[in-house]
Amino acid sequence: MLRQTSPVVEQAEQLAVQLSHWRRNLHAYPELSFCEHRTAAYVVNELQNVEGISIQTGVAGTGVVASLGRGSGPVIALRADMDALPICEENTHAYRSRNPGVMHACGHDAHTAILLGTAHLLARRFADGELTGTVRFIFQPAEEAADEQGRTGAPYMIEAGAFDEVTTAIALHVNPERPVGEIWVHDGYSMANVDNFFAVIKGSGGHAAYPHLTTDPTWILVPVLQALHGIVSRRVSPLEEAVVSVGQIHAGTSANVIPTEVALEGTLRSYHPDVRESLISELERALSVARAMGGDYELRIVRGEPALNNHPKVNEAIKRSIADLYPQSVVTDIPFGLGGEDFGHVSAQVPSAMFFLGCGIKGGAVRGLHTPQFDVDERCLSMGSALLVETACRLLRGDVVIQPDDKFSPNLYNV
Repeated sequence: MLRQTSPVVEQAEQLAVQLSHWRRNLHAYPELSFCEHRTAAYVVNELQNVEGISIQTGVAGTGVVASLGRGSGPVIALRADMDALPICEENTHAYRSRNPGVMHACGHDAHTAILLGTAHLLARRFADGELTGTVRFIFQPAEEAADEQGRTGAPYMIEAGAFDEVTTAIALHVNPERPVGEIWVHDGYSMANVDNFFAVIKGSGGHAAYPHLTTDPTWILVPVLQALHGIVSRRVSPLEEAVVSVGQIHAGTSANVIPTEVALEGTLRSYHPDVRESLISELERALSVARAMGGDYELRIVRGEPALNNHPKVNEAIKRSIADLYPQSVVTDIPFGLGGEDFGHVSAQVPSAMFFLGCGIKGGAVRGLHTPQFDVDERCLSMGSALLVETACRLLRGDVVIQPDDKFSPNLYNV
């Protein structure tokens, strides 16, 4: 651990045992998206021990919003997600999941514990009169999975007013690829627009012994797939980040029957909004090959979260906090990848930033995100709380000033 003499770091490390206790309790009882009832109740119970805090429950279903404030000033939102994944845990530690088939395999238990610690630490500063303004602690459901309407928790929290009057929003995500002490901070687009597609290639089908009497959708599938996989390499600038992937193909019921349909499902990933729209347009063009070959197609696009757009001024406050609290840490300035993060909905509304916090365990198995072996080096917990506290304090004090109308539109290639 990168130990320093800062009071913020010392106070966070004094909470280390409690942070671990919170995280392990949450880890042992994971809940899927939109079902975080026990988790929310646990969060509320722990927040009730925070001096001066106000708590709102049942926000957008199972969400919890708590506030600390004194006088006028900025409203800083700190967000943690609470849901788990449908994964069977393969770890053997004492706090492994007790809910079969459900696991905190993305670190949301750590995020929630870190934010609980942050609330306790900031309460001291408000009680001592050090701060004016408001810090809003947002414990969000359903970051991982969408509902029947194709929506995750963030847009519901926004609609419920969780981010009303917020001047700046901050989140963090643990990163098992890097050790404790390494932090990723990046300006601009850092995680992807996520859109999923569902397509059906239509033919006439018939007896497999007489293909000349049919319009075979499996035959049509081949050039359609070539066109789909050629979108990124031939229809999108190589200077842009983009992915088109097919994840499922389903067709047929018997060896001697040519099917009438082939169903495809896949995903589109991008950073820039223009590229997002281009991918959708090119997908339609690729599928139109079916008509040129005598068949037909249907296409449905489900638009997911927008790209995470990190505001450089918010990142400035984060980087200053890192430099002051953990000057020996390694700060890496690269995009976080083409995975999705529904904090992108928030970054589209208010100046926001998310940073990635190293949590990798040295040696042994690879414990990547969304794997049955995922785990964290719990030394990251106090570090995460300290950085959120220090960054919130800087923004409340006006060390970095972000105006309400201070919008950020990154250059097309600033990724």
